[in-house]
Amino acid sequence: MSVFTKDFLWGAATASAQIEGAWNVDGRTPSIWDVAPAGKIKNNDTCHDSCDHYHHYKEDVTLMKEMGLKSYRFSISWSRVIPEEGKVNPKGLQFYSDLVDELITNGIEPMVTIFHWDLPVWVYKKGGWLSEAIIPLFAEYTKVVVEALSDRVKYWMPMNEPQCFIMNGYMQGAHAPFKHQYLALSKLTRICMLTHAEAVKTVRKYAKQPVKVGIAMAAGAFIPKDDSAEALEEARRKTFYDGLGTMGNRWWCDPIFKGEPVTAYGVYRSRKKDMPKIKCDLDFVGVNVYQPFLDGSWGNKPAQGDPDRLTSMGWVIDGRVLYYTIKFFHERYGLPVLVTENGMADNDIVSVDGKVHDEKRIRFIHEYLGGVKRAVSEGIPVLGYQYWSLLDNFEWAEGYEPRFGMIHVDYKTQKRTLKDSAQAYKQIIETNGEDL
Repeated sequence: MSVFTKDFLWGAATASAQIEGAWNVDGRTPSIWDVAPAGKIKNNDTCHDSCDHYHHYKEDVTLMKEMGLKSYRFSISWSRVIPEEGKVNPKGLQFYSDLVDELITNGIEPMVTIFHWDLPVWVYKKGGWLSEAIIPLFAEYTKVVVEALSDRVKYWMPMNEPQCFIMNGYMQGAHAPFKHQYLALSKLTRICMLTHAEAVKTVRKYAKQPVKVGIAMAAGAFIPKDDSAEALEEARRKTFYDGLGTMGNRWWCDPIFKGEPVTAYGVYRSRKKDMPKIKCDLDFVGVNVYQPFLDGSWGNKPAQGDPDRLTSMGWVIDGRVLYYTIKFFHERYGLPVLVTENGMADNDIVSVDGKVHDEKRIRFIHEYLGGVKRAVSEGIPVLGYQYWSLLDNFEWAEGYEPRFGMIHVDYKTQKRTLKDSAQAYKQIIETNGEDL
């Protein structure tokens, strides 16, 4: 008998900027990713066409059904829905309404992320995440989307990985808008969290049915060095260590889930009064997990270990990290956990037989889902698992070289091909994880 409940949300995830294409179609205006300066994205790739999901969504949903998916997490393009201040785009809203209907018709639970990094250019020109003007603008955008879709959508995440679009976009300059504004960290963090909190309230206020609201965090954990109680406690402590800074778990999660400031570097010391506004009443914590924390830092250690234990992006493969992330986050925040992203990039090619034999990804999925199974078997409430990504896609500054999908996309012809991993995942879903 499987340890997973019958309603476990086996699924996959995507993001609008990474798959939709149609960047200037039907009234959509550019996001900051659409206008990335030359040289900022590998091979000078753009997200303008990507997988053209905008015109292929019915085909993509058909493939989801063929894979047996029970859920699908996708994001909304803000600039497709509100192309300029005060203007709602009916065609943009209709696309998402049609997508939701198509999912439900095929027995797939829609899960909506309201913001996944593709900030409209018109919002950026008003200050973006550096201006408190974004708070009411984001709330109004949220209201429009919730009013249009919440009669059919139960699962909502206002934001995906705030630590990434703040750190990568405004600190390190690796992602759009490609800025280096370290001295603005306190301001960026505060405004982002206040915006999120207002969005959560907006979802609850305008939802047309009972909903579940969470946030998808870039999460991870340290793995205990051995099986001792001391090693477990050390890993738990280091997982929420202040010194990990803006990419650490505590920086964002403690204020959002507990209303408690993180005082490292003095960032919040003058803003304690904001904590009651920042703390949110959430129904679950979403964790995006790819690799463990290593050597006291968050990030890649490609020199370590067997190359077979690294993804094509140099990320360490260790399925134990998913178990410990779920465990530690549930312990600390007391909420059910949804695995909102987990996956790997590889150099996938279509073989002469017309198939994609991605054996490494199959091993990856089994290993990481083994961690989920362990958590569930210990009684930890895990709502579901969303593999990243459904489709090969535009991987931000890395362009189109990394392939994360269980579905191969030929970007020239837009031909979709189910990889071997998609078939393997289908078998897992059909048995409800019994054979993991």
